[in-house]
Amino acid sequence: MEHVELAAGELLLRPWQDEDAPAVRDALRDPAIAQWNPQGDDLIDDEVALLWVRRRADWSAGDHASLAVTSAVDGELLGSVSLHHIRNGDASIGYWTAPAARGRHVALRAVVRLTDWAFADLGLHRVELCHAVANPASCRVAERAGYPAEGTLRESYRYGDGRRYDEHLHARLATDR
Repeated sequence: MEHVELAAGELLLRPWQDEDAPAVRDALRDPAIAQWNPQGDDLIDDEVALLWVRRRADWSAGDHASLAVTSAVDGELLGSVSLHHIRNGDASIGYWTAPAARGRHVALRAVVRLTDWAFADLGLHRVELCHAVANPASCRVAERAGYPAEGTLRESYRYGDGRRYDEHLHARLATDR
């Protein structure tokens, strides 16, 4: 799979670069990101952040597409959006937003743009979005991005505090348009 850059208004979704590592380090240390997007037990230092960026920049396996969400004006890192588990016409989508970018609909716009690309360019049929029931902000993103709720997965994922949480499952189909 080839890297892409996707414009979304004043946002630019672009491939990860080594230079993003310091901003990623700071973002992954944010308590909300650490809770809802756990990175394991590793201390998030410069080395871990650089490895994180490089793993997401490597699309060679064809099973994921991860993009930095940046300001198209000044290049500031605002968040992350990724397709995971791409196979047989299906994928899952995930995202986080840097603290300074919250409340600006960054995640919503990034999710909508990456989903549109997944259907149009990758030919996917179904994209799933799961979030902890205890994370209502992610539920709002899912609903506003056109991902209808399909159900609740009971104690389906262990989050950053080590506890298992129920998750809401949302999904969009290419035919939902």
